[in-house]
Amino acid sequence: MKLLFDFLPVILFFGMFKYAEGHADWAATAATDWLGFMVSGGVVGAKEAPVLLATVVVIAATAAQIAWQLARGRKIDKMLWVSLILVTVLGGATIWFHSETFIKWKPSVLYWVTGAAFWISHTLFRKNLLQALMSTQVELPASVWQRLNFAWIAFFGLMGLLNIYVAYSYSTATWVNFKLFGSLGLMVLFMLGQGVYLSRHIKSEEQQP
Repeated sequence: MKLLFDFLPVILFFGMFKYAEGHADWAATAATDWLGFMVSGGVVGAKEAPVLLATVVVIAATAAQIAWQLARGRKIDKMLWVSLILVTVLGGATIWFHSETFIKWKPSVLYWVTGAAFWISHTLFRKNLLQALMSTQVELPASVWQRLNFAWIAFFGLMGLLNIYVAYSYSTATWVNFKLFGSLGLMVLFMLGQGVYLSRHIKSEEQQP
């Protein structure tokens, strides 16, 4: 359920992009009417309208996530704040310059910032963030937590590179598909792999006398 909540802005981004892509004339008119004051020149063409409208949606959805959690009295994850800052800054640049390049960098920057947080916490502060998040659910030797931590660092680094590769090697429509299905699918596979690794390790630990 949390994974779905985390990916909600991406799902809405995908939905708006696909709808606007299939209604190019409406998208151009709507983007010009709604975003004209925010874009250079004041006019949005049919080609860039889908990604601009989708960018507005993802900014609003990310802000709504934070507002929802604040209203429920929940603590806001730091990475969600980072995501809001990145999507607002890079999304704002995308809207102003009529260029999808900026918003395409947002996932990579977020992946790398997250990976860097895991690495810096371990290297400089001797704190394993993954262990801090999961230690109440499972007990593991320090060496196992360290391997898992580095696995997440590597995963975030590779995901950032993969996002850039898709963004610059394929069309914007293909990148949007990858942003939802590719990223979500790879995240689920990685977490399943981690679950298998943990279950095997926990099983062997339990079998010890």
